[in-house]
Amino acid sequence: MKKLVAGILSLALVAGLGVSFATAEDAAPAAGAEAEHATPHYPLRHPKEQEWSFAGPFGKYDKGQLQRGLKVYTEVCSACHSMHLVSFRTLEGLGYSEAQVKAFAANYEVQDGPNSDGEMYTRKALPSDHFPSPFPNDEAAAAANNGAAPPDMSLLAKARGITRGFPQFIFDIFTQYQEGGPDYIYSLLTGYDEEQPANIEVAEGTHYNPYFANAAALAMAKPISDDQVTYDDGSPQTVDQYAHDVAAFLMWAAEPHLEERKRTGFMVMVFLVIFTGLIYLTKKSVYANKEH
Repeated sequence: MKKLVAGILSLALVAGLGVSFATAEDAAPAAGAEAEHATPHYPLRHPKEQEWSFAGPFGKYDKGQLQRGLKVYTEVCSACHSMHLVSFRTLEGLGYSEAQVKAFAANYEVQDGPNSDGEMYTRKALPSDHFPSPFPNDEAAAAANNGAAPPDMSLLAKARGITRGFPQFIFDIFTQYQEGGPDYIYSLLTGYDEEQPANIEVAEGTHYNPYFANAAALAMAKPISDDQVTYDDGSPQTVDQYAHDVAAFLMWAAEPHLEERKRTGFMVMVFLVIFTGLIYLTKKSVYANKEH
């Protein structure tokens, strides 16, 4: 009798839940089809974490790397990307002299005016000027780049960063990981050569890159290749090295006072430790003879 009741209850439960019995072979194709049509999460691959000289609480910029990154930006990136928040005079922070900065700025022309006749005119840039845009406006930039205006690179290294998720972001608090932007830029620049999966489709005129934050492909074609930029210090002229150098330079452009901030933060932490110790000793001294 008990077995009969148990059987009836089991049948009722199955019917109520709408459970269908299927073999593993039947379920596998359905699972594969569901995964194939599932909404993808971007980026398809997490940016590759790199080693940077400016990482950690005592990190510092490598001025040689920054100068190489500036060379990559001026010879490659500046053809499409502006950097209108960075002035030429700040390049002294890369180790250049005032005369070198003045000569570098003179390679650019900027619009100024109006003059005494009320007209705008162009002149050679001064150290006080900012890096000019290669396009007169955003509409012209978009028209020249498949409808997508290239982003300004002034703050790109701070604006681009991928959420690392739990529990990784917990560890990042203690390791002071703040290099998500440079890691993303490096990964994007070196990700064009990765093979496109068969189940990933990209629109015509776009280029597959698994590290792009917003889609499986982007309008920007592979911007740089080996031996495209000549280095004077003997560093490798490879895409990997170019990507490292320009990512570091863009980090400096976004946060040129990073070293000062870290030094100040360290001194503040030392002060707080000493202050805490003095407060503790003062408390013991004042209340040592008090009855509790």
